[in-house]
Amino acid sequence: MDHLTDLNPEQRKAVLATEGPLLVLAGAGAGKTRVITERIKEIIRRGAEPEQVLAVTFTNKAAGEMRDRVREGLTNQDDALGSPSLGSHPNSAPFIATFHSLGLTIIKENYRLLGLKRRPVVYDRADSLREIKRALRETGAEDLGAGSALAVISRSKGEGIAAEEFAAGVDPPAGGPRDKAIARAWILYEAALRREGALDFDDLLLRAVQIVEEHGEVRGALHKRWRYMLIDEYQDTNKIQARLARLLVGPGENICAVGDVDQCIYSWRGARVRNLLSFDKIFPGGRTVKLEENYRSTKTILAAANEVIVKNAFRPEKNLFTKNGDGDPLSVYQAFDEADEAAFVTRAVREKMEQGREPRDFAVLYRANFQSRVLEERFLAAEIPYQVVGTRFFERREVKDALSFIRAALYDTAGDVARIANVPPRGIGKVTLLKLLSGRPPGERAADFKKLLVGVRVAAREMPPQELIKFVIRESGMERFYKEDDPYGGGGQERLENLRELASLASRHKTTEEFLEAAALAGDQDEIKEEKNAVKLTTVHAAKGLEFPVVFITGLEEGLFPHDRLDGEAEDKEEERRLMYVALTRAKEKVYLTYASYRTLFGQKNASCPSQFLEDIPENLVLSESPERIGKTIYLE
Repeated sequence: MDHLTDLNPEQRKAVLATEGPLLVLAGAGAGKTRVITERIKEIIRRGAEPEQVLAVTFTNKAAGEMRDRVREGLTNQDDALGSPSLGSHPNSAPFIATFHSLGLTIIKENYRLLGLKRRPVVYDRADSLREIKRALRETGAEDLGAGSALAVISRSKGEGIAAEEFAAGVDPPAGGPRDKAIARAWILYEAALRREGALDFDDLLLRAVQIVEEHGEVRGALHKRWRYMLIDEYQDTNKIQARLARLLVGPGENICAVGDVDQCIYSWRGARVRNLLSFDKIFPGGRTVKLEENYRSTKTILAAANEVIVKNAFRPEKNLFTKNGDGDPLSVYQAFDEADEAAFVTRAVREKMEQGREPRDFAVLYRANFQSRVLEERFLAAEIPYQVVGTRFFERREVKDALSFIRAALYDTAGDVARIANVPPRGIGKVTLLKLLSGRPPGERAADFKKLLVGVRVAAREMPPQELIKFVIRESGMERFYKEDDPYGGGGQERLENLRELASLASRHKTTEEFLEAAALAGDQDEIKEEKNAVKLTTVHAAKGLEFPVVFITGLEEGLFPHDRLDGEAEDKEEERRLMYVALTRAKEKVYLTYASYRTLFGQKNASCPSQFLEDIPENLVLSESPERIGKTIYLE
C-alpha cells in the first residue's frame, strides 16, 4: 500500500473497500476526486479489466478530468512505488461519463428497442424550446411561456413520468388549466420528436431506463460489462438517475456512491437528497466512510461554514476540519445600494491585484443572475478583466447555426432546415420554405440552398469533423457574412472567433456524429476558454465544484440570499443554507461578505435587511469593512 501513503486514513479506507456497497460522505475540499480515481486504479490493480469499471459524474468537465487522471495511472509504471503495475492496460480504459452520456450510449446500442429506425438526433435545450413554442402556439397556450412549460416537462421526465402519464394525471378534477395546457402541448412536442427521430436531453435517461427495465437480456449484458460502478455527486441525483443506477448494479452490488448532503443544491432540478440518505436501506450491509479533512480552506473559513450548516436538521453528523492555518477573518461590508456594493468589490479586487494577485484568483458569487449587471458595469469601468460563468458556448447563435447546417444535411430535420434556410439571408420566404420541407420542387434560391445541403452531406462522409466545420463556415457564406456585416447586434469578429473555436473543439472527436452528440450534451459548467485570466462572476449554483483563493459573496439580504422561498417548506429553508455553505467553501484564503441597505428590484429601490446567514457566523470570525478603509463612494444627489 505504499502507493497510498499520501492519503489520510479515511481516504485509504474508501480506496481499499472495492467490493460491495460503499457510501462515501465527502465534505467540501476533502479530496474526493483523488479518492475516486485511486479507487478505480485499486480495482484494476486487484485484477479487474479497466473496461469493467463504470464511473458517472455530473459534468463533462469532471468526467474529462477523471479520465485524464485514470489514464495517467493506466499508462505509467507503478512498480517504483512498490505497487502492482497498471502499465499492462495501455489501450483499455474505464467508462467515465455523465449520466446523460451513459444513457445515450445505452440507447445507441439498443435504439431499435424504442422503435427508432436510426440512432436518434439529440435535441439540446434550444431545440426543445423551439418545438415547445410551436406546440404551445398550436394549442393556443402561448401565454404559458416555453421556458416554464419545458421546466415542467423536464422535471416530470426526471421523476420518470412520460407525456401520456402526465396527461392522465391532470384529467378533471386533478389538474388545473395550466397543467392541462402543458399536457396538450407535451403530446404535440413528443409527436414532433418522433417525426424527427429525435430525443431530448431528459429522454436520454427516461428511455435508457425503459430499455434496461423492460429487456432483461440488455440488463444482463450491462451487468457483465460493468462489474464496478462509482457515482460522484450522488446527492444531486434525481429519481430517474437513481433508478438507472440501481438497474445497472450487478449481483455483486459493487457500487460506490460519493456525495455530500450539505452540498445538495439542485432540488429545483429534481435532485433528491433522500437518494443519499436512504443508500443504506437500498443497499443493506454496505459501509459508510466520512471524508471530513478539508485541504482547501483556512480554519476560519471552515469554522464559518460549519456554523452555517450545523443548523440544518436533515443531515448526517459531519464536521469539516483542516490542518491549514487560521487565515484572515471574513470581511463584511454594508453597502448603501447595489452600486456601492459593486464599487466596493472592484476596489477590493484592485487593491489585492496591486499586492500581486491575478484576476483569475477572484470569484464574485451571487444568488440570482440579475445581480451580475451592475457588477459587470463596474468591472468594465475599472478595466479589470472579468468573465461571466454559465454562458453556454453551444447555445450561441452562430454556433447553433453551424451545427444546424450539419444536422439538416445529415438528418433532414425540419427544425434545423427552417433555422438555417436564411443564414446568411437568402430571401427564402415562408411559402418557399414549406415547399422545401414538403419535398416539392423549390425555386432557384431554394434550389441553391438544397445544393448546399447536399454538398455538406457529401463532405461529412469524406472529412473529419474539424474540416467539416470549416467547410460549412466557408461554403454557407457565414464567414463572408460575419466579415462584412452582422445584423444580430454587432460583434461579427467575435462570432467568427467562436466559429473557429467550434472547429477547434471538433478536432477532439473522431466522427461528426460523435461531435454532434457532445455538443448537445454540453452543460452549464463545460466552459470554453476556462484559463482566461479574469475575475469570475457566477451564481453560487454554477460555482459548485470550483475553488478560488478569494471569494466575494454578494447580496446577503433577506429575500435575496436566502431567497424568498425561505418562507416555504423546511426542505427549501435547508437548501438555501446549503447554498450558503457551498458559497463559503469555494474559498481557499479569503472571503468577503457584502449586503446592501437598499436594492433596486423591478425599477424600485427597496430597503433591505441583512441575511440571517450573517448572524450565524460568530463575531470573532469576521471583520467589518468601512468605506474609508478601501476607498469611498460619494453620492451626488
